[in-house]
Amino acid sequence: MTSENEPLLFIIGSSHEQANLEERETFSLKEDEADVLANYLMAHQSIEECLVLNTCNRLEIYAVSNKTHSINELHQFICSHPKLACTSFPKHNFTKTQTDAIEHTFKLSSGLASQMIGETEILGQMKQAFTKAKQSEHTGKTLIRLFEKSFQAGKLIRTQTEISRGQVSIGTVALNLANRIFGKLEDSRILLVGSGDVSEKTAQALKTKGVTDMTVSGRSKDKTDSLAEKFGASSIHFENFKNQIQHFDIVITSTSAPDFIIDTATLQKAIKHRPNRPLFLIDLAVPRDIEESAAKLENVYLYNLDALAKIANENIALRKSEIAKATQMIKAQAWNFWLQSFRRSMFQKHQ
Repeated sequence: MTSENEPLLFIIGSSHEQANLEERETFSLKEDEADVLANYLMAHQSIEECLVLNTCNRLEIYAVSNKTHSINELHQFICSHPKLACTSFPKHNFTKTQTDAIEHTFKLSSGLASQMIGETEILGQMKQAFTKAKQSEHTGKTLIRLFEKSFQAGKLIRTQTEISRGQVSIGTVALNLANRIFGKLEDSRILLVGSGDVSEKTAQALKTKGVTDMTVSGRSKDKTDSLAEKFGASSIHFENFKNQIQHFDIVITSTSAPDFIIDTATLQKAIKHRPNRPLFLIDLAVPRDIEESAAKLENVYLYNLDALAKIANENIALRKSEIAKATQMIKAQAWNFWLQSFRRSMFQKHQ
C-alpha cells in the first residue's frame, strides 16, 4: 500500500524487451539530446527529480513526482517530447512505479535486465547517468538513495552468484564468434570504425586475444590517433576507410552516425577483391552502421547487437539456477529497501 503523502517514484522507458533493434533506432538519442530531455522533464511542475538513462539498448526515465499529475498524464507528457513523439517510444515502452521501479533498478544494475544477461557494462552506464544527473542538480534524496543502493545490490549479486560468469559482454561474444569463423584471431587483420568507449573496450579485448594487426578509423582525428597509439594500431582517415575494407578480415563498427556508414554496394565491391575469403562484420552501433542487406552477400557474415545477444544467451540454461537465485535476492532487497529506507524517509519528509 502507498500513502497519499508519498511522492511517486516511477520509470518510463523502453529497451530490447519492448522494442526490436529497428524500433530502438528511432529513439536512440545523442548525449546532448538526452540532456535536453532531462531539462524538459525538470521543467514540469509535477516532477521533482529525474534521471535519463540513455544507452545503445535502452532509454529509461527515472523520476519522482509530487502527484499533482497522474502517471498517465506524465506518460503522455514524456512521449510528446519532440525527440520521442514521432518514434517507436510512445508505442513500445513500460511504466513501473514504487516497489516495481525499485526492483527494476536493482535488476538492471545486476545485469539481470540486460539484453545479454550478466553483462557488466550497464553498471558503468548507470553510474555515469547518475553522476551527470547529480551534477545537473536533477536528483534529490530519493533518486540518490535508490541508485546508491542499486549499485550495492549489483555488486552483491555479482559477488554472491555466478550470473556474470565468463565475462559476459558484447565484445567478448563478438570476438569468440570471430574466433570460431577465422580460427586464431592473431592471424586476422581487423578494422575498428569508431573511436569511442566501445571501440576502446573492443581494442582492449582484441589485444588480450593476441591480435597485432589492428587499424582504427574515426571522425575525430585526435581520438582516432590516441586510440591507435594506445593499442599499437594503425589509423586510417575516416573518409578513406571504405576504400580499404577489402584488406581486412574483420570490421567492427561502433559510431554514433545517424545513417549507414557502410552500404551493401561498398561491401560488394570489397569482396570482389578478396575471392573465397570471408568478411566478418560486427555492427555494435544503434542506429546501425552497416546496411542490413549486406548479410545476403556471399562470404559476408554480418552480426548486429540483437544477433550477438541471441548467441550470448544460447547457453543461458546453464545459468538458470543462478538467475533464479539472483532474482530472489533482488526481490528481497527491493522490498527491504522500500520498507526500511524509502517509505520511512518519505513519511518523515511529508509530516
